[in-house]
Amino acid sequence: MKLKEMLVGLEGLKVKGDLEQEIQKVESNSKNIKKDDLFIAIKGFDVDGHQYIGKAIEKGAIAVMVEEGCDLKALAIPEGITIVMAKNTREALAIVSSNFYGNPSKKFKLIGVTGTKGKTTTTFMIKEIFEKAGKKVGLIGTIATYRNGKKIKESDRTTPESLELQREFAEMVKAGVEVVVMEVSSQSLKLHRVDGCEFDMVLFTNFSEDHISPKEHPDMEDYFNSKLKLFQMCKTGITNADDLYGAKIPKLFPENNIVTYGIDNFANVLAKDITITNSYVDFKVKITERNERVKTGIPGRFSVYNSLSAICVAQKFGIDSETVKEALAEVRVPGRSELIANKRDLPIMIDYAHSPESLENILQAVKSYTRGRVICVFGCGGDRDSGKRPIMGEISGRIADFTFLTSDNPRTEDPEEIVKQIEEGMKKTKGNYKTVVDRTEAIKEAIKMANKRDIIVLAGKGHEPYQEINGEKYPYDERIIVNEIIDDLS
Repeated sequence: MKLKEMLVGLEGLKVKGDLEQEIQKVESNSKNIKKDDLFIAIKGFDVDGHQYIGKAIEKGAIAVMVEEGCDLKALAIPEGITIVMAKNTREALAIVSSNFYGNPSKKFKLIGVTGTKGKTTTTFMIKEIFEKAGKKVGLIGTIATYRNGKKIKESDRTTPESLELQREFAEMVKAGVEVVVMEVSSQSLKLHRVDGCEFDMVLFTNFSEDHISPKEHPDMEDYFNSKLKLFQMCKTGITNADDLYGAKIPKLFPENNIVTYGIDNFANVLAKDITITNSYVDFKVKITERNERVKTGIPGRFSVYNSLSAICVAQKFGIDSETVKEALAEVRVPGRSELIANKRDLPIMIDYAHSPESLENILQAVKSYTRGRVICVFGCGGDRDSGKRPIMGEISGRIADFTFLTSDNPRTEDPEEIVKQIEEGMKKTKGNYKTVVDRTEAIKEAIKMANKRDIIVLAGKGHEPYQEINGEKYPYDERIIVNEIIDDLS
């Protein structure tokens, strides 16, 4: 593709060189550059891509894109190399990538889901509904990328970088995908990863404290405003009327066509007569013109909200109620309220809960239907919002009957120090607890303690098959760990 065609839609560019030259591909990682490529230099949190322009040119780049404010003299770019200067190279990367891959999101229906929690479960529910309706579906999110029912790859972040995202969209177009549902993180919106995407529908699940850190969002206002960008990208939206922030969205976007759902407050789609057990929820809701009884095999009140949001999407796309009910009854989400089968038949649930509100939700949910004790095993990730650590300790101390404070992706921090910070909140309660920094040992002690009337909640890791320590990801799948421990104890 000609370089000038790749730059369509970008304003305020400054160019030196030939825009007519043919570009083989676009890259933001100099390691991937080959002959006749365009290299886009991104100024990251830890690494500045401008430092690698020389290497990119050595490897064959014939054009480079730089960001306003860089020192062009210091970069010493050779004559004959086309230089494009953009106001923001992250934003430019997204637009260039979309252009290069033929604006693939225009060729299928794209549904974006944002919110603090519930994104993953909601996207799986929507995927299941469309597949039941006979559609070819793609899913991109926290757990993995799926294409026409097949898992393509595990995910290392909720929303991929723009170049990777547009490349995957192009593959989905080739595979005949008709509908793509994707999780859209606040970080991806803030860092322009989804710029250039043509959303047909956007959805807001809820909002609570999370992702507040120097590398993410400085405060809650920035976090919320980042999520709102999704509603600026699409006129058709769905939001949670029971969420304090979600309820503001229709007023903030009066020009948009926004449908609301809820349980407690007035909403367009309302759940009534709710039953929650240890293996499912069911409720009554109006789908199309009739009240229907809907059941889903994911326990907890939050599961009702996620189901309602998926029902709203189905209604917008004209999917019949029987298809919706069948899909919601069958959907399962890895690492979300997932019960682990084991030889002892102990109720052991893994859940991705890693924020104060999600931990409170899962513990309250299991508390409501468990006859015995709720035994919680959790930690907090390193290099992330440290303010939530004592809050989560206090939540578990207040709700769980016993808590094991342990390690969870300490990254570059000392896991013992993280546990001490969680313990500060725990000490404010009368909750029984023990600190066992080694996560496997903590799980083992929980299993030794439990009987069949109790439930063990392993919170925080969910679908993640690793522990991240000092930049390395070590294999750590709690489904495997649990069964290995039980085998050893047998």
